[in-house]
Amino acid sequence: MLTGKDAIYSQPQAVEPFRFDQAVAEVFPDMIQRSVPGYATIIDTIGQLVGKFAQDDSHIYDLGCSLGAASLAASKNLKAKDCKILAVDNSAAMVERCRLHTKAFKSAAPIEVICDELQNIDIANASVVIMNFTLQFISPEQRASVIDKIYQGLKPGGILILSEKLRDTQTMANEVLIDLHHEFKRRNGYSDLEISQKRSALEDVMRIETYESHQQRLSNSGFKEVVQWFKCFNFASIVAIK
Repeated sequence: MLTGKDAIYSQPQAVEPFRFDQAVAEVFPDMIQRSVPGYATIIDTIGQLVGKFAQDDSHIYDLGCSLGAASLAASKNLKAKDCKILAVDNSAAMVERCRLHTKAFKSAAPIEVICDELQNIDIANASVVIMNFTLQFISPEQRASVIDKIYQGLKPGGILILSEKLRDTQTMANEVLIDLHHEFKRRNGYSDLEISQKRSALEDVMRIETYESHQQRLSNSGFKEVVQWFKCFNFASIVAIK
């Protein structure tokens, strides 16, 4: 599948709220690699975790699947038998490309790509649920109910993999992490204009929280063990075990 270089914010413009539209779908692999530190490591490790925790005759959910990178990593590492991967995204442009992308690879389990709001999806018979930088785009008021539903739909011993951009509780420390992330983007070829305009576009769309907030929500839902297995600057990934 052909993808282009992300130049969406390279020219001065009236910045509108960020959307996962056709323009973003066309450059998403380049955008995510140049914007999220450790993204390749996160995807690879999601695959490893699926290999370890997926159970026979169960479902694996990829909620907010974008172009299907996590679903394909899950399929590549799957050892359990008779599993099905359900990849969900609310962007028609993303889903269209995800379907083409997943069909191009030989899969160890069927991957069903669904265009819908993840809040509308029933979670059932799940051994693994993946939310890779997805919850941060859900309204904060809905996040507890989303996590509750996932917990209820997980089999005993099942896991939720939750990757998120975080806000540090300490003001100066938080600014240090933001500065380091911006420098990461500069070293990956983004200009200060692109960084500024992208930040403005995401301001009211992506609402980030502290690690402690995520940990408390997961605990409140019933997860007994929660571990932050990855962190680079203000990006992290968490595993919660039922």
